[in-house]
Amino acid sequence: MTFKLGLTGSIGMGKSTTAQMFVDRGCALWDADAAVHRLYAKGGSAVKKFAEILPEAIEDDQVSRKKLKLLIERDPNTLKIIERIVHPLVRADRERMMVSVDVHVTVFDIPLLFETDAQDEFDAVACVHVSDTEQKRRVLARGTMSEDQFHLILSKQMPIADKLARSDYQIETSSMDAAAQQVDAVLADISKRIADA
Repeated sequence: MTFKLGLTGSIGMGKSTTAQMFVDRGCALWDADAAVHRLYAKGGSAVKKFAEILPEAIEDDQVSRKKLKLLIERDPNTLKIIERIVHPLVRADRERMMVSVDVHVTVFDIPLLFETDAQDEFDAVACVHVSDTEQKRRVLARGTMSEDQFHLILSKQMPIADKLARSDYQIETSSMDAAAQQVDAVLADISKRIADA
């Protein structure tokens, strides 16, 4: 039986880096973004659903993220249709992974964990965070989106203060050394919880 740790945070908070720290310490990892990539790729289970419900999102027998972006820009209500298709498929992918896990702790990297009301599926939730200033600096430094796009994404996510308040653990990522120490502390606490169970 593996301890299921949900890992969340907002864009640019250092979630992927933190998830890798858990992996480096022997944890299994399920990544929601990677699952969506699998579902959207040729032969992925989302392709058929999109072909039926939102055929203009299909390009070269796969779901085009670029086309999805344009559809959402044209009609923001499209996002709700996309979520209705994708969220159940992502949950099914997560459940499939659980069958084969054989480690003490499995980390589930889910950006929209609270937004999709998935928190009750986990034994505990850890939230990564940095200051607003550092978050914005990191995201814009990637060069993949404008400041307007960044604010649009933020507007669709639960405020970080709310995520932190609802989480069992908080991991501050402004320094990688400090984040690593916090990951160790989380794992030590989980080991204690497993032993006490």
